[in-house]
This record gives sequence, C-alpha cells and structure tokens, in this order.
Amino acid sequence: MKAERWMKWLLGALLLGAMQLALAGPAIQHWTTANGMRVYFVPADELPMIDIRVTFAAGAARDGDKPGIASMTSRMLTQGAGGRSADEIAQAFEDVGARIGTGALRDMSWLSLRSLSDPEYLEPALDAFTRVLWHPDFPEADFLRNRNQQLLGIKAGEASPGKIASKAFYRAVYGDHPYGSPVEGTKESVEKLTVDDLKAFHRRYFVARNGVLAITGKLTRAEAEKLAGRLSSGLEPGEAAPPTPPAPALKEPKEIRIPFPSRQAHVYMGHPGIERGNPDYYALYLGNHVLGGGGFTSRLVKEVRVKRGYVYSVYSYFLPMASQGPFQIAMQTRGSQVDDAIAVSRDTLRRFMADGPSAEEIEASKKNITGGFPLRIASNGDIVEYLAVIGFYHLPLEYLDTFTKEIDAVRAEEIVAAFERHVHPDSMVTVIVGGGKEE
Repeated sequence: MKAERWMKWLLGALLLGAMQLALAGPAIQHWTTANGMRVYFVPADELPMIDIRVTFAAGAARDGDKPGIASMTSRMLTQGAGGRSADEIAQAFEDVGARIGTGALRDMSWLSLRSLSDPEYLEPALDAFTRVLWHPDFPEADFLRNRNQQLLGIKAGEASPGKIASKAFYRAVYGDHPYGSPVEGTKESVEKLTVDDLKAFHRRYFVARNGVLAITGKLTRAEAEKLAGRLSSGLEPGEAAPPTPPAPALKEPKEIRIPFPSRQAHVYMGHPGIERGNPDYYALYLGNHVLGGGGFTSRLVKEVRVKRGYVYSVYSYFLPMASQGPFQIAMQTRGSQVDDAIAVSRDTLRRFMADGPSAEEIEASKKNITGGFPLRIASNGDIVEYLAVIGFYHLPLEYLDTFTKEIDAVRAEEIVAAFERHVHPDSMVTVIVGGGKEE
C-alpha cells in the first residue's frame, strides 16, 4: 500500500509539474564548462527526477566515406564501457531504476539519462552513464553482433516501400551532399566498418567543444553547474565539427518510379527547404499547418482524400536542420490513382501559394498550434529534448517562451511571401514506389 500511495503521489506531482511548466514557460539558464561544453539548464523542483541529454554534432552528416558509422558508433556506446560488459552496464541502470538512451540522426548523436534525484540512486546512475559517455570499449564480439543487426535492418528496409521511397527521396534531393546518404548506411559501407573506425569517429566527434549538455530536474543552479562540470570533465576538449555545407538548390523537376510488388504506392515530393533558425520558420510552420500539417483540417487532406478519395494519407512538412532540411509532401495511394493524386496535390500547393490561407484557416490553425503547444513541453523529458535542440542549433534562449507569440503574430501576406521564397513546385523531386500490383 505504501508503494501504491507513492506512485499515486508521483503521478499527481508529474501532472502538476507539467502544468506549471507549460503555463509559466521554463526559464533557460546557459553557461559553458571549463573544457568548452555548452550547457542549458531548467530547474524543475516539482519532481524528484533529473533528466540529462548530451548531444554531439556527430550524426550521419559526419559519416564521410563511411556511411553508417555514426549510427553504428551510437549503437555501440552501451555495449561495453570502462571495463564493464553490456550486461553489467544494463544491470547498473536497472538496479537504481534509471534509463539510458542513445541515438543518431543526420545532424546529431546523443546520449540521455533519466534518474531519481536522490543521491542513493543518482550517484550509481551517473557512474554508469559517465563510463558510457567517456570510455566506450567497442568490444570486437559485440561490434560484430551489432554490425550484423544493422545489416539486417538495412535488408529489412529493402522490403519496405516506405523505406525505399525515403532513401530514394533523400538521395535524389541531396545527391552528394552529406544529407544524401541513409543514416544507417548501405550494405557495402557497413560491411567495411571496423572497430578502429568507430574508435576514431568517437575520438574526433564525442568531445566537449562539439557537444551540448541539457539538464532539467530537481537541482539548484550550483548543483547543475557541479553536475555539468562532472559530466564534461572526462571528455577531451577537442574541436567543434565544421558547419554542414548548404544544400544545393534543385534546378529542374525529377520523377523517379521504383517498381515494387504492392497495390499501394508510396509517394514523396519535395526539395531542400530551410535551415534551423531561418527567420521565415514561423510563417512556414503556420502556413504548412493549413496546407498539409493540420491533419483532417488541412487543404491537402480535404482536396486529395476527402473530396476525391485518392489517398489513404497525405501530409506535408518542413524539417529544418543544420543545413536546409527537406520540404516534403508525402502520400500513400492505390497505384491506379497515383498520377491523379500527385496532380491534385501539386495543384493544391500552387493554389495555396497563389491565394494564401484564408482568415478562417489562419485563425483555426493558430488556435490549434498555440493551444497544443503546452502539451509539447509537458514533461521533463520534453523539456530536456527542447533544451538540446535549442543548444544544438543555437536558437534563442527565449524560444519556448516566445513560440506561441511568434505564431500569433504571423500574417497571411507573410505566409505567401515565405512560401514564395522557399517552395518551388516546378523543381521538385517526385519519388513513387510500388502501386503496380492491382486486384
């Protein structure tokens, strides 16, 4: 009964803390450690928890001539560190109820930790976490096993029309740019990876000046500074990775049809969009909510699915990254309807760009976005992820406080102008996979 009452209290505290954070807007504190790691901190005294996220500019964009090495390095971090085996590391976290996470995307790799703040639990969790952060061993046997798992994942992707379409889209849009290679690499590139490759990648990119540390939880500023100094102290200062080069603009349209034995076709359309921190972000975000990001209220859904029944799903989005991430329209449809669905989607985009959103559409989208925003920062886990993004992409410290104000301030003419600057319907890549097998 005592444990049950504790859990009920903790769940209630979680909800109360989330509501308070969402309503108040977390005040972000920022400093740099002695060896050059940038730190972003939000105190959250309502819960006896601490969340940590360490992010490095060590994503697939740094793979170079070894596609898949960032992903493989991330996989291996918990597979042996500081002389402990993978099982011993996992047990160390389990014993104190802590959770570790790792991952890699095109721009970044990260490690995360969630632990109770009581020193009885936090200290063992931090000991295990710093071993993984500072001293991964990359044991040969675990490396071979994980490399085989990564190869199996690549092979499984060859049976997924959605995966095939996504890879083909990035390859066609970005070409030889670092964003053009798949995050998990290719069969040929992963087979060539060695333990020495991973160790060299880790030495170069998992260094203090190439990282961002995000912390939130039951800590004072002084305690957070001590914790940040401790976490960064075992890292070499190193150097920040060079900026990701700009993505080249597409000069002409391109259509790629890839046969696949499926009735349903997966379609991706788009081109390089905007980078993080672009001043047109808010206008594009709001405009895209009207165009294809607002679910059943969006124009693409109304025109392509509701009115004509061409698709199972259709949506659009901007994915800002360190360089110009993609603007994309995606859909799934029967092969016999794919050309009509694409034509209506293109026409809907062009009409939206020509006429802009209506006053009613803007008002409804603003209410939807700003009303739902508090739920996006309603937990410590959400907060620490936002802190990492803010730090990694050098966004303003007041980003979370001003997001809804920026959205509310956007006018229809700003949306039209922003789309004209950044969206180019006449030079889009269109990838179509499958849809050739009809009943």
